[in-house]
Amino acid sequence: MSDGGTGAGSNDDKVVNSNDTDIPVRQVERRMIRTSKAPEIPPFESRNWLIHSHYMSKDFDTCRSLIVQQLAETQGMCEYAQYVQGMVLRQEGRIQESLDSLQVASRLNPQNPENLKQIARSLFLMGKHKTAIEVYSSALELIQNRNPENKDWEILHNQGICYARLGDSSAAKNHLKKAIEIGQQHSSYMQLGRVHLEEGNIEQAIAVYKEALAISAEDTELMTTLGLLYLRNNKHQEAFEYLGNSLAYSPTEHKAILAVGSVMQKHQDHDVAISKYRVATLSTPESPQLWNNIGMCFFDKKKYVIAVSCLKRSWYLAPFEWRIAYNLGLIHLTIRQYASAVHFLRAAIGTNPRLGASYLLLGIALTHLNEQSQAKQAFEHSLTLMPDDISLLLNYSIFLIKNADSKSALYFITKFESLITSVSLKTLDPELVKMSGQLSSILHSGLPDQQEVAT
Repeated sequence: MSDGGTGAGSNDDKVVNSNDTDIPVRQVERRMIRTSKAPEIPPFESRNWLIHSHYMSKDFDTCRSLIVQQLAETQGMCEYAQYVQGMVLRQEGRIQESLDSLQVASRLNPQNPENLKQIARSLFLMGKHKTAIEVYSSALELIQNRNPENKDWEILHNQGICYARLGDSSAAKNHLKKAIEIGQQHSSYMQLGRVHLEEGNIEQAIAVYKEALAISAEDTELMTTLGLLYLRNNKHQEAFEYLGNSLAYSPTEHKAILAVGSVMQKHQDHDVAISKYRVATLSTPESPQLWNNIGMCFFDKKKYVIAVSCLKRSWYLAPFEWRIAYNLGLIHLTIRQYASAVHFLRAAIGTNPRLGASYLLLGIALTHLNEQSQAKQAFEHSLTLMPDDISLLLNYSIFLIKNADSKSALYFITKFESLITSVSLKTLDPELVKMSGQLSSILHSGLPDQQEVAT
């Protein structure tokens, strides 16, 4: 008689299904193993990880090759390949083609806000700021449709920049403040400060940067920016405090060195300024502003050859910077290389036609080249830009005397004398005062030949 199933085929090794059919446990296990196999990745997504890997490592050639294969196999229907293709094209500066690829990716998956964010970025780079704002708003709407509590600081930040470019400072500040409330990102603070500066509100910009510095206490860019703003407000103690802190954290911070060096240069401490600038050249040897300042230090030390060399290096690095061309014109005028002076001064005028001092120096240089009619035009144009400049009035009076126009010269020298009576003699160049006395005697005695003097 059976004992109720104590052998190898007992109930311990069997299960009962819904139809009361005995199935061995091992067969169930094998069936479970077969059914729990990981799902296969669809072919059109199979290379996504590899595309992503090469894109993140900036191996754009391999990335582009993989994208071409992926899009060929899927007839262009792979969202991620289209997205990365758009990003690579933008890195290469092909903004319109980038926009086209990103728009295809968005059509393939209209619910992905990341596609819209990158479309808006490409529109921003194309200068279509109003359209970019609208696309950013659509991306934010998608994000909040999934979860109303979700907020994207990056979208608000970028919308703030777009509004700033459109000149709507109120909307720009509103969006940037919202971005700061969410993310407290360095870039949002910096951009909000710039908006305040564009409005001419330096104090409010300082307050914003101080708030940012309270969060990022070792941010040398913020320290340097605050130092520069305090310099603009003539608060030198606070300026040097922030600039000094910046240099303490980063001794080669070239903006801070430029600021400190320029103050020393202004106070005629040229050797110390040059030593500071020398440190900055170690980290930023290709800074045109740095070489411009070094050149002007040597100019003040009357070392004209090395000054010209430094300034020409600066001009090579920034050929459209009017200040460098102006300084080269000034130095060549000082060393009596008048043709070169005219060349550089005309270059300065070409990039900044509203600077009256350039026309003044040009007039002096042209006078020495016996181009009297052109010199007169330069002086007169300078008068329209700075009619009460005492150096201009004096130089133009001398020019008129040399060209036998004593009546006009008397008018301008009289205007010159009336202006200097309201100016402290301590702030005047002694040479200008001396020349004004000589002019009075010239106008009465008829002596013709005097040298021009320029500030």
